[in-house]
Amino acid sequence: MAIPRVVLITKADCHLCQDARDAVGRVTAALGLEWSEAPVDHQPELRERFAEEIPVVLVDGVQRDFWKIDEARLERVLQRAMAQ
Repeated sequence: MAIPRVVLITKADCHLCQDARDAVGRVTAALGLEWSEAPVDHQPELRERFAEEIPVVLVDGVQRDFWKIDEARLERVLQRAMAQ
């Protein structure tokens, strides 16, 4: 079973970021996975790349969702990644 790398990209003063943290936390916990957070506040390359899309969820480096995280879609993506 593959273990997907889940990263949530956030920024300070982001009203959607806490909801995204909660959503990613629920989905990954249910699947027994861990996730990490990458704030763009001190990472200009991430801030430039994702600009107005934050929060963004990356799974194995691929952008899978942004703004409001769709938990059902994230779960499907992670299950597919784990099956590889």
